[in-house]
Amino acid sequence: MQDYGSLPTETSVNMDGASRLLRLGRLAQELGTEPVAEEARELAARVSEGRFYVACVGQFKRGKSTLLNALVGHEVVPTGFIPVTAVPTVIRFGDEVHARVRMRDGAWRDIAMIDLKEYVTEELNPENTKAVEGAEVFVPSPLLSSGMCFVDTPGLGSVFTGNTATTQAFIPHIDAALVVVGADPPIAGEELTLVEAVGKEVQDLILVINKADRTTDPERAAAAKFTREILEKQLHRQMGEVFEVSAAERMEDRGPLRDWDKLLASLHCLVEDSGRNLVHAACDRGLQRLSEQLLAIISEDRDALQRPIEESERRIELMRETINEAERSMRELDYLFMAELHRISDLFGERHKRFFASAWTESETEFGEELPSVPLGFGPHYRRRVMHLVQEISRRRVMPWLKPEQEEGERQYRAVAFRFVEMGNSFLKKLVDAGLSELTRMPHALDPEEGFRVRSSFTFEKFLSTADPPSPLRWLADVFLPLVGARRVITNEAREFLRYLLEINSARVQNDVLNRIQESRDRLQIEIRKLLHEISRIAVQALDRARKVKEEGTPAVQSAIERLNGLERDVSALV
Repeated sequence: MQDYGSLPTETSVNMDGASRLLRLGRLAQELGTEPVAEEARELAARVSEGRFYVACVGQFKRGKSTLLNALVGHEVVPTGFIPVTAVPTVIRFGDEVHARVRMRDGAWRDIAMIDLKEYVTEELNPENTKAVEGAEVFVPSPLLSSGMCFVDTPGLGSVFTGNTATTQAFIPHIDAALVVVGADPPIAGEELTLVEAVGKEVQDLILVINKADRTTDPERAAAAKFTREILEKQLHRQMGEVFEVSAAERMEDRGPLRDWDKLLASLHCLVEDSGRNLVHAACDRGLQRLSEQLLAIISEDRDALQRPIEESERRIELMRETINEAERSMRELDYLFMAELHRISDLFGERHKRFFASAWTESETEFGEELPSVPLGFGPHYRRRVMHLVQEISRRRVMPWLKPEQEEGERQYRAVAFRFVEMGNSFLKKLVDAGLSELTRMPHALDPEEGFRVRSSFTFEKFLSTADPPSPLRWLADVFLPLVGARRVITNEAREFLRYLLEINSARVQNDVLNRIQESRDRLQIEIRKLLHEISRIAVQALDRARKVKEEGTPAVQSAIERLNGLERDVSALV
C-alpha cells in the first residue's frame, strides 16, 4: 500500500513536481488546511509513481463498468442493470487483486473484493449514505503496468442526482477520458456537457460505442458520425476514430472482435506517447488549483490580523446579511427567468402548432396514397409493414423541419444562457461594491470565460419512431379476423400512430430548450451560493485564528503577519 505521507524516492523522474506538491502540502498544514494538504500529498504520490487517470465517463447504463472489466481482464468492479456506481473507483496496477475504500474521515480501509459492492454500488450504498470518498482496486493487468489507471465514474442522468454531482466533482482529477456512448441515443445533453467540461481540461479523449452486439451496422455508423460531429463542433478540435465494441462479448470471449484490438492499441499508444506528459499536466493543474485556495486563505488571515476584531465581526455580520440578501435577490430573479421561459415556450409552441397543422394534413394524404402499395399477407406481418410506412412518412416530414428548429433552439438557448451569466456576474460585482471584496480573490469568480460561463448542451436524441407492440389479444385478432376487417383496424391504428409520431417528435425542440435553460440556471445559482458560503467560511475561520493571536499581544500579531507573508511567497514560488 502507498504511504501518502512518505517522501517520493530521489530516482523518480517526476521528483520536481512531486517535491513541489509535498512542499505545498506542508504549507497547507501550517495554515491548518488539512483537506488541501491531504490532496497535495495524494497527488504527489501518484506523480512520483507516474500514475495518470483515464476516467470512463458517460450516461448510466452505457456499460462503463463492464468495459473496464473487459479491458483489465478481470471482473473487479460491479456491474448490473440499474445505475450501479455510486462513488469513483480507481483501478490501478497491483501484484494481486485486492481493494480498499476511503471513508470521509480520510482513513483507508482494506476490504475483500466480494465486499466492494457494499461500498460503491447504488443498490447497497444509495446516494453514498456510507460516506465513502472513493475506492481503489488493484489488479495485475499488463495494460496498467506502466502507470495508467482507469476510473469508473457514476453515470450521468440517473434518478440519483448525487451520482452526477460526484462525477462532476471528479473532473479536476481527470487526465484523459474514455467517453462511452451508445447508438440509442448516441450522446445525450448531460453527457455532452460533461465531455465539454472534461475536454476543456484534457486533450486525450477516446470515443467508444459499447453494446455493439445490440445494434445494427447502420445504427452504429450513424451514431459514430453524429458523436464525432457534435463533439468536434463543441470542442473546436478534431476527434479520433469512434471504436465500436461489445464489452459483454469480450468478457465472455465470444462474438466478433470488431474494434477491440484497435481500442487496446489506442490505449497502449496513450501510455507510450502521452503518459509522461499527462502526469506532468496533472501536477501543474493540481499546483495551480491548490495554490489558489491557499492564497485566498492567507490573504483573509492577514487582513483579519490587521483590522480590529470588532471590525472583522461587523464585516462577517455584514457578509451574512449580504448573503441572505443575495438569496432574496436570486429569488427575485426567478420572475425574470419565468418570463423568459414563457416567452420561449410560446415562441416554439406557435412554431410547432403551425408545423403540425400542415404536416398532419399532408402526411395523412401521403399515407392514403401509399397504403395500397403495402403488400397484403399474414395479419401481424401486414401490421408491421403498415407501421413501418407510418414511421417513414413521419420521418420524411419531421427531420427536414427539425434542422432549422434545432438552429433556432440553439440561438434562443445561447441568448438566454448568456443573459443569465451576465446577470450572475453583475450580481457578484454588486456584492464586491457592497463590501464583499473577498470575491475578487476567489479564482475566476468574476471571469465569464473561466467562471460561470454556461455552454449550450442542446442536442437531439434519436428520432422517436418505435411503435408499441400489439397486445396478445390484438395479435390474435390480426391473425383470425377476416383480412378486410383486420386491415381496417390496423389502418385506423396506424393513422393514430402517425399523428402521435408527428406530435411527439415535433414538440421535442420546445421541451429540450426549456429543459436546458432550467438546468443551466440551476447550475448558475448553485455555483453562486457555493462561492458565497465558501467566502463566509474562510472569513469566520480567519477571525477565530486572529482572536487567538491577538490575545498574545502585538508582537505575536506582527510575527503572524510576517509568517503569512513568507507563506504567501513560498506558495507563489511553487507555482
